[in-house]
Amino acid sequence: MKAAIHTRYGPPEIVEVKDIPKPTPKENEVLVKVHASTVNRTDSGFRSAEYFVSRFFSGLFRPKHQTLGCEFAGVVEEIGSKVTSFKTGDKVFGFNDSTFGGHAEFLIINENAAITTLPHNLDFYAAAPITEGAHYALNNIRASNIHKGQNALVYGATGAIGSAAVQLLKHFGANVTAVSNTKNVELVKSLGADVVIDYQTQDFTQTETKFHFIFDAVGKSSFRQCKPLLTEKGVYISTELGKNSENVFLAISTSFSKGKKVLFPIPTITKEDVIFLKQLAESGEFKPVIDRYYTLDEVVEAYNYVETGQKTGNVVLRVVG
Repeated sequence: MKAAIHTRYGPPEIVEVKDIPKPTPKENEVLVKVHASTVNRTDSGFRSAEYFVSRFFSGLFRPKHQTLGCEFAGVVEEIGSKVTSFKTGDKVFGFNDSTFGGHAEFLIINENAAITTLPHNLDFYAAAPITEGAHYALNNIRASNIHKGQNALVYGATGAIGSAAVQLLKHFGANVTAVSNTKNVELVKSLGADVVIDYQTQDFTQTETKFHFIFDAVGKSSFRQCKPLLTEKGVYISTELGKNSENVFLAISTSFSKGKKVLFPIPTITKEDVIFLKQLAESGEFKPVIDRYYTLDEVVEAYNYVETGQKTGNVVLRVVG
């Protein structure tokens, strides 16, 4: 089968599309013929190992899993002898950041992992980007303990995480202020944001609104900058470590405070989370934003585009079609 592989850590150019053996599912696994995947921050982070700590999961000196692609959508090709949740021919999608495999024609995943059947109203290419940005957003929203009617601010509302966060916060009943660039103001409004601040013409820190939850989905702000905008017991979360990993240390130090806090939750995803996101997609409450499409043979070009930091929403990889 064709697969995009990397045998060492480094820039996008180390990735090569080669023929490798097709995997065989174990008794509790399913073999998925991949139709679509994505290229995203998770894949880029594990490929580059820019944050050295990632190597404790992916391999200290070289990658344990040479084919990346944490998101996937496709068709069940084969099932293990003890699989009961799926049958051959089922259309499925999901997330796998433990063994990856989406950047290939086939992948294997445990039936009890973060995988479920395709939303009835989406094709493979629309379903593949449901999980990566959304599960990060969902973890952080849950950690913030925001309630219906409270105010939330999403900085970086046009990326995969930020665009998902706006939609999920609206589902939970929050009042959402989103920070965006000029060209995407109308897009962010269409996602449900109540107020959109164009950071190219306005300083978001000058807003008079106070927020229970400030979520930096791109890691370009700081707690010090946002602290005056928080309510008395408001929460600040960033998707990045911050300067000199300050967000980790601030999460520890502010945990002893009864006031404003920094949280740094470790993201997780379950089958139940994927089913929840599927339900939102089917009801029209969540739709992943898609920037552009690449083929599997164009995976290096896709990585290079993602790492410009200019993408809007998700970059989809067409493995079939």
